Amino acid sequence: MSKDLFLMMREQEVAHVAEFPTKKQLEQNAKQFAANLIDSGEFDKFEAFAQAERITLAVSTVRDELKAALPREKDVRFGIEIVPVNGRQMIQYADDPIYADILAKLKNREELLKAALKSDEPFYDSQGIEVPKVSVKYSADSLQAKY
Repeated sequence: MSKDLFLMMREQEVAHVAEFPTKKQLEQNAKQFAANLIDSGEFDKFEAFAQAERITLAVSTVRDELKAALPREKDVRFGIEIVPVNGRQMIQYADDPIYADILAKLKNREELLKAALKSDEPFYDSQGIEVPKVSVKYSADSLQAKY
């Protein structure tokens, strides 16, 4: 299974290397490849997904190592522009005692709101003010892959 999947992916890659597809074309080609893989019924979807996760980890690791070894200069290869970017400025707001105090109060309020949400009866803060039950939003369901 692993060898067949790798060969199919390699065949897909080789078919498009000569034309240097754009990022959008690459994504469309990959989606079409995935659709063909799913529709063919030749592979178990969970096995194919697991193999794709393993390949993603391997390729990401290789990319990260190569990226770390690149000189800090601009270059363009295979339609991909490689541009060095300086680190961003990160202001340390918590160094300000007023900001740190407000942040601590905000975190305490978050804890009160969480407690009020879990409580079946009215919940009050230290000043005797009722803490409202706020609404809850959920993130989208997903699948998680772990090693």
